[in-house]
Amino acid sequence: MASRSARRATTRSSTTRRKNLRAAVAGLRGAVTFNAPLGRYTSFRIGGPADVLVEPADIEDLVTLVRQARARKLPIFVVGGTNLLVRDKGIRGIVVSLSKLRRITEEPGSVLYAEGGVGMPTLIGYAIRRSLSGLEWAAGIPGTVAGCVVMNAGTRLGEMKDAVKAVRIVTPEGTVTDCPAEQMAFSYRRARLPAGIVAGVWLQLKPGVQADIEQVVKDYLHYRRDTQPLTLPSAGCVFKNPPHDSAGRVVEAAGLKGARVGDAQVSEKHANFIVNRGKATAKDVLALIRKVRAQVARKTGVKLELELKLVGQA
Repeated sequence: MASRSARRATTRSSTTRRKNLRAAVAGLRGAVTFNAPLGRYTSFRIGGPADVLVEPADIEDLVTLVRQARARKLPIFVVGGTNLLVRDKGIRGIVVSLSKLRRITEEPGSVLYAEGGVGMPTLIGYAIRRSLSGLEWAAGIPGTVAGCVVMNAGTRLGEMKDAVKAVRIVTPEGTVTDCPAEQMAFSYRRARLPAGIVAGVWLQLKPGVQADIEQVVKDYLHYRRDTQPLTLPSAGCVFKNPPHDSAGRVVEAAGLKGARVGDAQVSEKHANFIVNRGKATAKDVLALIRKVRAQVARKTGVKLELELKLVGQA
């Protein structure tokens, strides 16, 4: 049993942490929510609470938050991608949603600038209306621009790296810097970026025929709807494709389509998706992942690597 002095120390530590959190978000113009459930901010609809969730009003507000959090040595985590599983006890520190950073502008030379919180469906629609091609590959991806850059999101039609011209980053020191694509390294579902928060992205597109662009997007949306479980919450592909193979194929070959732990289920439509059938917890998903990896390794000899990003406390 903990001693009285240990309990007092824990209480003092908790009180100090709460004071630091409140000081870090003081004066912000955006939305601030303490003990915020994160399930509503993830495509999986799963996740414990954040100590505090902040939705900065604009980039200047984000800069203020980063500086105030740094002064109090508080960690910041940004939500917004689709390949994310937040554990059931949530995330300590400050969680940032860029949902209010949704400005899009067109620049000369078929370039679009989009703030980090712009949803990819919104951006694709904007590009189509201006007869700009180069984002058709992202049809059906529900994540944000920033999330797609950080994970170098992609499909069989292309990847984010194919369009990125430069990235605007709020550094850990709270300054704004613009980094050209040549200074970044992209690989399969990964981008090596300067440290900080992706606040905006310049995308180099190319002129096209609006009807042709719309048709490609429409055809690919039909393909995704026919082959992927888009009607149930998920985090997209769970595993990276093995060399010269498909993760979905090896999971299916191991007899795991439809396998369940609680309300977490390997999709019956695409075996590289785990779906939330209603009340799945992160614990359920992780147990199912362990089951899948073990059975795939035993039956096929393939060691699956996670594409899904795990964050938070178990």
